[in-house]
Amino acid sequence: MDVGPKDRLRAVDLAATVGISVQQVRNYVEQGVLPPVRRTPSGYRIFTSEHSRALTVARRLAEGHGWGRTREIMAAVHRGDLPAALAVLDGGHAELDRERADIRRVLGAFETVLAAAPAARPAPRRGVRIGEVAALVGVRTSQLRLWEARDLLRPTRAPGTNYRVYDEAELRAAQVVALLRRGAYPFEIIEAVLGELRTTGSAQRVRAELARREQDLHARSLRRLRGSAALHDYLRQRAQPVPPGDLVD
Repeated sequence: MDVGPKDRLRAVDLAATVGISVQQVRNYVEQGVLPPVRRTPSGYRIFTSEHSRALTVARRLAEGHGWGRTREIMAAVHRGDLPAALAVLDGGHAELDRERADIRRVLGAFETVLAAAPAARPAPRRGVRIGEVAALVGVRTSQLRLWEARDLLRPTRAPGTNYRVYDEAELRAAQVVALLRRGAYPFEIIEAVLGELRTTGSAQRVRAELARREQDLHARSLRRLRGSAALHDYLRQRAQPVPPGDLVD
């Protein structure tokens, strides 16, 4: 289709619409983020309103999906491979779903820890040895060694004897691991719980932090939804073969 003079844009004008450089516009053309560009007989690139729309959609997609995934999606669209574009898009939404499930599982684990609040006596200043810890948390010493091998527990070693010594923090960690294993929580969730406890210091503060992350996840999900909606409109404008039922006015 011929492009009328009124529909033509200079690279500098296109770049100015979203505040990027002319070189970045050229990069987007090479990466497929923008549609292929025709040239005048003298070799100048011809940009149009379609390129402006593509650039706007790409920026909206990047707000939710990041530039790496956005480049894949837009390049697939512009080479006519809609299934590949949708597969990348779906992968981004599935990623958020997995993150949301992980946060909820870790939150559930912390609720278990808070509700149970195991109250074994504190370890003395010099710590306690593995046999006493096993008795306090109700497991075998071999189980404690297994958890140590997984880096869930980090006892120190007594000088001279090299015996394992658990201070109050590690005794608490052993209690948490035992509690969550009895609740059938997988090791990756227990690792996340202990990691948060060691970093933040208290289960209550961790619970608040995880709730904040969940809210951040909701915001990211909405940004991805907006990006997906912008892409859908762009596909309609380009007359891509969107499945029947999606073309609703």
